[in-house]
Amino acid sequence: MTSFVRTGGVVVAAMAAALALTACGSDDDAGKGSGGGSTATPGGDQGSESTGVEAAALEGTWVGLTDGKNVTVSITAGKVALVADQSVCQGDVKDMGEMMLALKCTGGSDDRTMGSIESNDGKKLVVSWDGGAKDTLSKAESGKLPTDLPSLPSDLPSLPELPELPEVPPAS
Repeated sequence: MTSFVRTGGVVVAAMAAALALTACGSDDDAGKGSGGGSTATPGGDQGSESTGVEAAALEGTWVGLTDGKNVTVSITAGKVALVADQSVCQGDVKDMGEMMLALKCTGGSDDRTMGSIESNDGKKLVVSWDGGAKDTLSKAESGKLPTDLPSLPSDLPSLPELPELPEVPPAS
């Protein structure tokens, strides 16, 4: 039970990110938001003149905690989905002289709309966001959750007992 509680939020966040990547796009979005950069595609020449980070190196699901809250970033074929705190964001990897994550978030959140890749060694990804947040994320192995996440504090309060629910008579 403890391991589920410790990783349950990550599972939910990873599932939401995967859903955002696979189910939320539409053909109506084509060409919108291309602004000043071009969408990066894996295997291209992106990033060769700046930090050396290429779009293909960002591929995968990255998870971690920032300020005690789960952050999950999934990147597939230049598309990005992010779940952090109460925000769900999606967008593109863009080459703007350096690799950037350009996102639009539900609910008007703007904490994580433009992210600069500070570093990526294949196991850890560090993203600094224009909104002030800085996420240090671990790459999740396919089909596995990372094991290096911090555990929950031991001084969490107990949950209250749930009241007994009255029995509901069957509908006639």
